[in-house]
Amino acid sequence: MIGFLFKLVLAVALFVLIMRLGMLMLGGLARPHPPPDPGEIRRVNLRYRCSICLTEVKMVQATEELPMPPRHCQEDMDLVAPLFE
Repeated sequence: MIGFLFKLVLAVALFVLIMRLGMLMLGGLARPHPPPDPGEIRRVNLRYRCSICLTEVKMVQATEELPMPPRHCQEDMDLVAPLFE
């Protein structure tokens, strides 16, 4: 009887420990990043295209005037000129 009670208490303790650890991890993922300083983000209008699969990305905010190109298909994307502006 004592062995069964010990196993039950141990199982409940492990369950509570694993649940608390999981909730802490999920809480950390749900917490948003702090917003950047007001002068840190600039408006840009850049379009990039992947030379391999032709996926296009439009970037509207960046920390620099001409930021590093994003990567897609393990390669840097190419800066393309907009068709109409």
